[in-house]
Amino acid sequence: MALSRWTLFAGNLLAGLSVAAILLPQALAYAELAGLPAYLGLYAAAVAPIAAAFFASSPFLQTGPTALTALLTLGILSSIEPSGSLDLISAAALLALVVGVTRITLGLLRFGGIAFFMSRPVLQGFTSAAAVLILASQLPTSLGVLSSGSGVFGRLLWTLRNPGEWDLFAIALSALTLLLVLGGKRISRLFPGVLLAVVAGIGFSLLGGYSGPTIGEVGTVFPTPSLNLPWSRLPDLLLGGVVIAVIGFAEPAAIARSYASEGRYPWDPNRELIGQGIANLASGLFQAFPVGGSFTRSSLNKLAGATSRWSGLVTGLVALAFLPFAKLLIPLPQAVLSAIVLAAAVSLFQPQRLLKYWRLARLQALTAYATFILTLVLAPRIDQALIIGIGLAVAAHLYREMQLGIDVKRDGEAITVELSGVLWFASTNPLETAFRNLEIERVQSLTIDASGLGRVDLSGILLLEQLMDSLRSRGLKVSIIGLKDHMERVRQRVNQREEPPG
Repeated sequence: MALSRWTLFAGNLLAGLSVAAILLPQALAYAELAGLPAYLGLYAAAVAPIAAAFFASSPFLQTGPTALTALLTLGILSSIEPSGSLDLISAAALLALVVGVTRITLGLLRFGGIAFFMSRPVLQGFTSAAAVLILASQLPTSLGVLSSGSGVFGRLLWTLRNPGEWDLFAIALSALTLLLVLGGKRISRLFPGVLLAVVAGIGFSLLGGYSGPTIGEVGTVFPTPSLNLPWSRLPDLLLGGVVIAVIGFAEPAAIARSYASEGRYPWDPNRELIGQGIANLASGLFQAFPVGGSFTRSSLNKLAGATSRWSGLVTGLVALAFLPFAKLLIPLPQAVLSAIVLAAAVSLFQPQRLLKYWRLARLQALTAYATFILTLVLAPRIDQALIIGIGLAVAAHLYREMQLGIDVKRDGEAITVELSGVLWFASTNPLETAFRNLEIERVQSLTIDASGLGRVDLSGILLLEQLMDSLRSRGLKVSIIGLKDHMERVRQRVNQREEPPG
């Protein structure tokens, strides 16, 4: 038993250390992606995994800064504060608190099913477009260019039009980083490509081979908890915070579900919502920004031997212990950080899936394409694009539900009306119209075959009874077959008549 416990402890310790080696440089990169000082990523990397470890449901989920959450944060903050503003930092902390409170509330109300609310086509359209935005925003820095132009694509276009401004050393460092991170994964998913890229970048900078921008000054003192935040900005951040809380939970939910499907690692979405909410509360309280679950780090966590959520605690403690030594990162070239973000974005861009949706279901594919385009057009307010995308998916679903199948077959003096689809209050009009246009001359009987109906609501049952009564009053023998048991029980209750008083 002692050996078994030691083995479990050693596995979680090794996994936590392995994840920390990737988390620290990623946290710096994702903070910059969010438009914030890089060192804030270290604060989020320290407090979020520690807080989440005490409440998490999944034994493998690693919490901290992520690319998608950082991009959503950038979009929301850019709409209320100018880039580089000191108020941006406190606004980011307040946004994290909004995300935290929202997730905790949803978890306590047992709304964990919200993780399944967003359709996959919409999510795929959004993440692919987000990847394009990330690539466009980071490419200038990876090329060593402090570009001009307005907006993500404006700066990218300026960069591409001015190749004379490119820095060969920045390009070399970016290429090396991509090779170590992406190429290292082909060798082993445990390959420390991110860590090696950071060490190489710092070494190259110290040797004088790089004169471009670095991450500069970093905070080495751990921040104290503070609620001295711009509360007057709360109305401006509320909707965006709710969007991050709901949409951002799709990523950790997908991670936890994938491991829970193996059967040995149960997962409670409500508890996970609470855990992710508390992680964001801690991140905001300690002056950081919204966080989420990372697929890359969670996968590494499992492969490195993690067996419980305490590996996340180890990761956070390592990040916390590193803070006094954060000045070692000052010479780190920004080109390396940008390339780290580019490597993360590559896995998000999956155009082959978007194209596949057209072959599978064209209406769903159109919602994915619309979400993709809206995300690019409305950038940086990609949260608004996602809300519209979800609305389009719901509208597409309702449209499909309204397409009631009605097939009329005549056999001599008998008619059979075969129904398929869903009969609910929004699809009753086609049925009324079809029965109104029925040719019932020389017809003795009519059968309604409801075996193809997946669902019938009360409005549908009432309409069927009304139509059947109307046809009976005209002398036809009318019957209904194939109605599912629960629908038949509702129909029987509808047909019950009150007993006359005795």
